[in-house]
Amino acid sequence: MVMDVEVPNLPLERLGPLIGNDRLASIQIRGRAFKENLHGRRIWNVNSTAAGGGVAEMLRSLVGYTRQAGIDARWVVISGDPEFFRITKRLHNQLHGLPGDGGPLAAAESAHYVSVMEQNLPELRERIRPGDVVLLHDPQTAGFVETLKGLGAIIIWRCHIGTNQHNEWTESAWNFLRPFISTADAFIFSRRDYVPEWIDPSHVSIIPPSIDPFSPKNQEIDDVNVQRILATIGLLAPESDQEPGVFTGYDGLGHHVRDVAEIISDATPLDPAIPLVVQVSRWDGLKDMEGVMVGFAEGVAPRSDAHLALIGASVGDVSDDPEGAEVLARCTDTWEHLPSEIRARIHLVSLPMDDLDQNAAMVNAIQRHATLIVQKSLVEGFGITVAEGLWKSKPMVASSVGGIQDQIVDGAGVLLNDPYDLVAYGDAVASLLLDPNEMKRLGQNAHEHILATFIGDTHLLRYVDLIESLLQP
Repeated sequence: MVMDVEVPNLPLERLGPLIGNDRLASIQIRGRAFKENLHGRRIWNVNSTAAGGGVAEMLRSLVGYTRQAGIDARWVVISGDPEFFRITKRLHNQLHGLPGDGGPLAAAESAHYVSVMEQNLPELRERIRPGDVVLLHDPQTAGFVETLKGLGAIIIWRCHIGTNQHNEWTESAWNFLRPFISTADAFIFSRRDYVPEWIDPSHVSIIPPSIDPFSPKNQEIDDVNVQRILATIGLLAPESDQEPGVFTGYDGLGHHVRDVAEIISDATPLDPAIPLVVQVSRWDGLKDMEGVMVGFAEGVAPRSDAHLALIGASVGDVSDDPEGAEVLARCTDTWEHLPSEIRARIHLVSLPMDDLDQNAAMVNAIQRHATLIVQKSLVEGFGITVAEGLWKSKPMVASSVGGIQDQIVDGAGVLLNDPYDLVAYGDAVASLLLDPNEMKRLGQNAHEHILATFIGDTHLLRYVDLIESLLQP
């Protein structure tokens, strides 16, 4: 029921040329002292999926860098049945202030949730020792807090989602979760606004997500390999006798992209010279892929020759999101009803996730090829794809919601005040496509902001600060 996720050690030293010697020395010195302060304790991360979404991507890098520092950091993934993931998806939506599927979070749901916790607990008990530090991520793991704390572990519950606007739905979700998490030793949120008022502020740390610039999703890829990767997956037209694209995996070795994407389109592969607008996200109603498509069809396509690619993970490969297939089906239905000349310029792309490194390299190549990147989420806990796109010096149009506001500062992108306003969204995208100089300026500023603010070394130090405070007698 519980799966250990193998993560290779990642050398902190490779960050040096990017972050500078002072930042590198700081994290190295603190890492050595932290290892001594742990006195052999292990650090566990527990979540519900090893693939598909920003949490899994972040853990792969943070755990890897922590292990390289000589700290025994581990990552395990729990399992659940379809009903469990329907309940936790309901919690996910309600924590964002939305009703989701409209289903209840009552006694029956709580009982089923607890039953899944109990199925996973025996294997967690075998792994976790008294004194270990356990980071439980998101609603899927909240039910472990009390039992694991009873084993003598130090428990931190990390919530990656939330909204600034609290309402009946957020109240419903927190009422469900509060009995499970209230005894945690500490809490981590991405933004202060997400913290419910009943949690003691002195027990809360604010640590936003971060990116790893050397991961397969963010590493430099030259134009030749970008074109080769996108030709392999079927998005761009291949050159004659073309070799597969190459990238560096988490293991430090060179790998080829050989998998093919599932593409719903009337006109692929594309000419590489065609301007391409891209949104990368889960097939999730909160990401509003359908609205991105309709706004492009009505407000961008008539004013430019650009195409749109909506990029998501293959819905069969994301185990903890039961709504993915439904969202993709709705997008497909909307796409089919567009005028043929507009439909030919919009492409729905589902990337395979059998090989996580290949999937990450595909996203990297798509973002680097994009002319402009969109993230028109209706709500967003953080939105790590924003930081990933900005890191690649791409101009971005995104909703002014949640953590997106922290990533796109003045002069580094365009924020949409109302994510439901398709006219404003279309105007923003079309205007930028007509102004290459402005797109270049925004992209350069964006890259510098991410380098200064959202590279993992700064956030690792915040984790060290928190855990060391909890180790004090």
